[in-house]
Amino acid sequence: MTEQIIYGVEGESDEFKAAVASAQATFKYFWRELSWEARRIVKGLDMAAVKMSFPIESDDPEVPSVENMWVSEIEFDGQSITGVLMNEPSWATSFKAWEPVTLPLALLSDWMYVRQGHVYGGFTVDAIRAAMPEDERLEHDEAWGMDFGEPGLVEVVPAAEGQQPWLLSRTLSRAEDRQTLAVLECTEHPMALNMRDKIEEGVSAQPQVARDPDDEGWLMLHREVLAGNYTVVDALLRHGADPLLPNGNGQTSLALAGIAGWPRILALLEGQSAH
Repeated sequence: MTEQIIYGVEGESDEFKAAVASAQATFKYFWRELSWEARRIVKGLDMAAVKMSFPIESDDPEVPSVENMWVSEIEFDGQSITGVLMNEPSWATSFKAWEPVTLPLALLSDWMYVRQGHVYGGFTVDAIRAAMPEDERLEHDEAWGMDFGEPGLVEVVPAAEGQQPWLLSRTLSRAEDRQTLAVLECTEHPMALNMRDKIEEGVSAQPQVARDPDDEGWLMLHREVLAGNYTVVDALLRHGADPLLPNGNGQTSLALAGIAGWPRILALLEGQSAH
């Protein structure tokens, strides 16, 4: 991607606000995918990035209050998103291209990852594409070199081979969207299912893996809860992981499940902590 393609500033239209709300509501699927991408020996994603709203302090009424820009090399701790800014700002000049940045999760405006040329996420990008004439949209997609799908519809996770894609409206406002999201809430990542036996064997052989925090004060449980990996969370709990132990940021696994928005995992943790 070239600089002019990855960079954009949008107005506060209703379409943009709705797209941002949808991106924030589904960010957990982006982070779950990245949690598994970090474990892959052969990487499966062509790219992954988030769009953040960088605050701008200016008395000039012509200058926007935020500049929306893409950030790559993402890390997430349940509070803030850290990564590398992908282009030189026009207005948010306290930030520099290709330098590390950290912003609160609340300033997320979009997310996107690409697998085999196909885009997942990209809610604000879809809003922009939908407003374009068809010839301009085709030119836009060709410049990115990616398959964004039909305008107005967004995918957040890949469908299993032979299965119809999980299509959502950009605003997540249809009854079909609510049904699809309810199914996705209960659908494990394929790598979690494939590694279930291996994870169980590993935790059984070394139960301290479930009980001991790492150098940053995080249990494996904290990280798997934030990523929404139900199968792994269940195994860790059964081998002694404490759902009420805080991480280095003072967050319990229960708190992280609520922040990320994984109700099924939250129910599992609440049942365990009540014992």
